[in-house]
Amino acid sequence: MRRFLVLILLFSSVIAKAQQIYPQDTFSSPMDIPLVLAGTFGELRSNHFHAGLDIKTQQRQGLPIYSIYDGQVRRIKISHGGYGKAIYVAHPNGYTSVYAHLKKFAPEIEAYIKKEQYRKQSYEIEVFPNFGELKVQKGKVIAYSGNTGSSSGPHLHFEIRKSASEKPTNPLLYGLEVRDATNPTLSKLFAYPLSEDAQVNQSAKKIELNFTKQKDGTFLANQVKASGTIGLGFIGFDRQDLAANKNGVYTVQMNVNGETITAYKFETFSFGETRYINTLIDYDHLARYRQRVQRLFKTPANKLKFYSTLKNNGQINIEEGLSYTIELLLEDIHGNSTKAIIPIEGKKQEVIITKENDETPNYLIAKMPNNYDLEGAKVYFPSGTFYENFYIDLKKDNDTIGIHNNRVTAHKNFTVTFDVSKYNEETQEKMFIARLGKKMKPNHVSTSKRGDMFSIRTRNLGTYTLAIDTIAPKIQPKNFKENKWLTNYSYLSLRISDDLSGIDTYSAKINGEWVLMEYEPKKRTLTYNFDDKILDKKQCNLEVIVTDNVGNSNTFTSTFYRN
Repeated sequence: MRRFLVLILLFSSVIAKAQQIYPQDTFSSPMDIPLVLAGTFGELRSNHFHAGLDIKTQQRQGLPIYSIYDGQVRRIKISHGGYGKAIYVAHPNGYTSVYAHLKKFAPEIEAYIKKEQYRKQSYEIEVFPNFGELKVQKGKVIAYSGNTGSSSGPHLHFEIRKSASEKPTNPLLYGLEVRDATNPTLSKLFAYPLSEDAQVNQSAKKIELNFTKQKDGTFLANQVKASGTIGLGFIGFDRQDLAANKNGVYTVQMNVNGETITAYKFETFSFGETRYINTLIDYDHLARYRQRVQRLFKTPANKLKFYSTLKNNGQINIEEGLSYTIELLLEDIHGNSTKAIIPIEGKKQEVIITKENDETPNYLIAKMPNNYDLEGAKVYFPSGTFYENFYIDLKKDNDTIGIHNNRVTAHKNFTVTFDVSKYNEETQEKMFIARLGKKMKPNHVSTSKRGDMFSIRTRNLGTYTLAIDTIAPKIQPKNFKENKWLTNYSYLSLRISDDLSGIDTYSAKINGEWVLMEYEPKKRTLTYNFDDKILDKKQCNLEVIVTDNVGNSNTFTSTFYRN
């Protein structure tokens, strides 16, 4: 009996330790407002899983951001896209916190980074302060919220990573308080015939399943008749109490006749595997309908490691005459859950809805390099560019080539090359390769030019063409006029734009000295902050040079006065 009690105590100790993997009382909140989420950890995004929380900032910028624990600033990065202005704080307990889309940093950090920007004469910058150079304390202001980078509205992107591995972890595992008593929502269910002999409700293609909500809150699908090997998929989301945002769910589990077949949760992942999100979701469905279906079965190319249970790769073998009860469980991190029940009867039926015939002259084998010569253009796919084999559709019309369609995604970069020998050198200087977007609008792609061969590296299928840009960017003053006194102004702003290839570089000088201009692509503005305090003359001669991606350049000059 005593030995039995010892075993129970040891087992309880192991469970307790497992539940204490993430410290609960160490980190404080990064903001002093209620945490309302516009995005959750692991949420399905374009080609990646969301690596943190998107915290709403009440549609405002400039709210204080606090360090969640004592630590050292080990990285500061400022870029036009991505995280915009971001700061990385390493903590002594083995974690790193990340704060992104910031408006500006706390005064000491702001002074440090501006000194580096002036030294390198660049707005975009990445620095790694020495240990002890920028210490921070728990609960002290380190920055202010903003909307910089690839942000679609004011918010704080917040992460907690393991310092040694750089793997992001779900910040809600550390005891941060978010009001949430709302169950996840199931929007759609799908069944996938996977084997050659499989069918679901007389369809050999993916088919949507109808379901209704029951009085007890569960969802019940209509009776399904199927045979062969099938898989399931769903569209679902989670909401917190104080926001209407459709955020990601935390835990997904599928049971077949009471046995767990598939289970995963968004606890952590590595940045190296995040693009494999395109094997978790039904990418073809995303391209067609802008909806992300999470597949509950694993395809051969799927290298995601977050599955806690995966039997038969999540595939379900349906046998004639047998009945199956499938349970889909969706749960958020606070334990709110939703259940869907899908009854399946094993029954072979005549297939009425057949698979589409997508054959073309070119069959691409994913595990081999594939090179295609299109007479004046070439496309090269390295081995492993795609997740699976498929018939690829390639077209060429003069200087335009069509590379399949957007219903297939690439995991690796591939190369597109154009022969431009028929154009003279002067014309070539203004040319670039563009991807045609909506309404056939050409979008600049960074083009490598070697002699008569222009090439790009991309992961986007679609239509590419040669484009010519001969028009220089436009520069216009936004908040000042020529010969105006700007003594009471806190900043100076200009609007810049380019009609085709896009802005490449910009620089500004006042009285011959380089000054820091912050570029905001979303607003197309360049802004100089007078707090830099480098002006020592009343008369200020401003010169701004803006160059596009093919070298067309424009220079703006103006004079203003300031005491």
